[in-house]
Formats: sequence, structure tokens, C-alpha cells
Amino acid sequence: MKQAGSSIHGTCLCLLILLLPWSITACDDATDPAVSGSVSVAAFGPQQLGLIVNDADPASRHIADYYVNRRGIPASNVIHINFTPGGKVMRPEDFQVIKEEVDRKTPAAVQAYALTWTTPYRVGCMSITTAFAAGFDADFCALGCKPTRRSPYFDSRSRRPYDDFGWRPAIMLAGTQASDVEALIERGIEADASNPPGTAYLLSTTDKQRNTRARFYPGIRLLQSDRFRVEIIHANQLQYRDDVMFYFTALARVPEIRTNRFLPGAIADHLTSAGGKLTGSRQMSSLRWLEAGATGSYGTVTEPCNFVQKFPRPNLVIDTYLNGETLLEAYWKSVEWPGQGVFIGEPLATPFLP
Repeated sequence: MKQAGSSIHGTCLCLLILLLPWSITACDDATDPAVSGSVSVAAFGPQQLGLIVNDADPASRHIADYYVNRRGIPASNVIHINFTPGGKVMRPEDFQVIKEEVDRKTPAAVQAYALTWTTPYRVGCMSITTAFAAGFDADFCALGCKPTRRSPYFDSRSRRPYDDFGWRPAIMLAGTQASDVEALIERGIEADASNPPGTAYLLSTTDKQRNTRARFYPGIRLLQSDRFRVEIIHANQLQYRDDVMFYFTALARVPEIRTNRFLPGAIADHLTSAGGKLTGSRQMSSLRWLEAGATGSYGTVTEPCNFVQKFPRPNLVIDTYLNGETLLEAYWKSVEWPGQGVFIGEPLATPFLP
């Protein structure tokens, strides 16, 4: 994990505001529909989710069938493509052909995508979830410690990202084996409207380079403690807790996560360089969170440096989720520069429905 250093100087004045511990919103933009009030605010659900399946991959077909049956995804929203499975990284030129096909086949009502495979998780220098969301664009990538293209969906009120911004945020129904993904889907369904009385665990670790999100923790406790339990822990691990709803930390490898009980719909991630390398990483894969019982996670697929803008902002994840939005919405709205990060989990989990 490299330090961002001074490379964000001059990017925009609002980034200075984002670094304040009590900040919970991005900078206002008068042309942003999320700020002007013209966003679509109807609820997001199965009718708005496109399911992309790789017909050349038996596991992808199985997961797609399972998800359609369990979540009631309309048949018209199931988008079939075909590419050789197994590779971790897809070439941009190959992806472009697939993306054009997906765009042609996607019904107008679809606002977001779920991908039914674990590999590939990367397209060239960027994550596959952002590539499907906005198309491949080198501005989402960085060679060295540099800012990348911003998401218009970040910290917005939009419930219709494609209608409002022309983006369809994507998430992967990922897992080491099909049974893991089935269990993930069941946790998402179980979470719906459960309003779990859990805890948000915010770990401030001894890893100074990775611990950049800890500056937000006091503000989160101040703003959310009246409606949800928030516990700030100065330690490198959390053990034997039976009420984990949120778990944010900063280490290359997080010990003892399986000793905890994650509630259905739980979100957990660790700020490190290569958590989004779902297979074959020398650091802890974000898949380990799902295997431990979380319902959503996130990690970067190329070196991001320690910019907080390239990782989920815990204050925004928690606030948006508690406001009754889906896991996909809460996670995507929390990452300002998502080009290098891959989202994994059950997109429609909605534990805090009003």
C-alpha cells in the first residue's frame, strides 16, 4: 500500500472537505441532478436489476438460474453473453465487444447489473464492476499515486443511476464455489426488512498507511449513535462478536474474522492494495469476508495508494444503508473514485427497509 502523499493537491477544494472527520457529504455541484433535486427517487428492486450470465461458464449459468428463482428477476432482464471463462483479467478490446452486446440487450428499465461469475474481476487496468457501470476508460486507472475519474453516483440521492447519470453500477455474485454464492444469496434474502439490532465495528489499526479511514470514525459515532450502535476499537482484530452488521478495518490480512457472527446483510471490508484480486492474491481476498458470513464487500484490483476516495467511506455506507437503500446502492454511493475497486455481494439485500 503506497501513500497518496501530495498527489491530490489541486485536484479540487472539496477533497479537503472530504478529509474532515465530521464530513458526510461530497462537494455540491450545481449541475449534478442529485443535488438539483431532479433525481428519480422510486425504490430500487428486481425489476431494475440486470443479471449478466456467461453461457460458456456452467457455474455462471447455475448462479444466474438460482438468483432468478430466488429473487424474481424478470426473464427479460437476464442478459446472456459468451466468453472463455477462467481468466482473471479481460483485455479491454475483448470487453468492448461484450459491453456493446450487453448495452444492446439491456432493457431500458434496468438501472444496475449483477455479474454471475468470480473471474474475470478486472478489465485491463480497472475493475470489471466499474467497467460494466460506465464502460472501459483509462481515466479510471492510475499508474502511481494519482486521482482517477469521479463517479457521479457518489453520495447522491438517486435511485435510478442510469436514468440520472447514464451509469449502471455493477456488483459480482462471487464465490469460490457455487454453494458459497447460494449461501450469499440466501443471506441477502433473509436480511430484507429484518432491521437487525447489530453493531458497526470500526477498527483503527496499527497499520498507519492503511488506516486512513479512521479519521471518519468519531463523526460516524456522533451522527449515527442515536439510531445504531457504533463501536470504535483500537486493535488489529475483532473476535467472538455475535452481532456484526458493519466491520471496517485496515490491514493486508485480517485475522480471526471467522470467530465472529455476521448478521444477514452485513457489510465488511479492509483497506489494502489488493483485496479486489479475488483469486491468487498475496493479500487477503475480499471473498474471505463473504465466506465468513458477510453479505457484501469491496477491494481494489490494482494499486490504489491510500486515497480514501478509492475505498468505501464508512459514514456513507452506514448512513445510506440505514436509510433503507439496497446493499448495491449503499456501497456504490460511498466510493468517489471507483475505477480500481470491485464490488462483491448480494445487491438487493435491504435490511433497513422503512
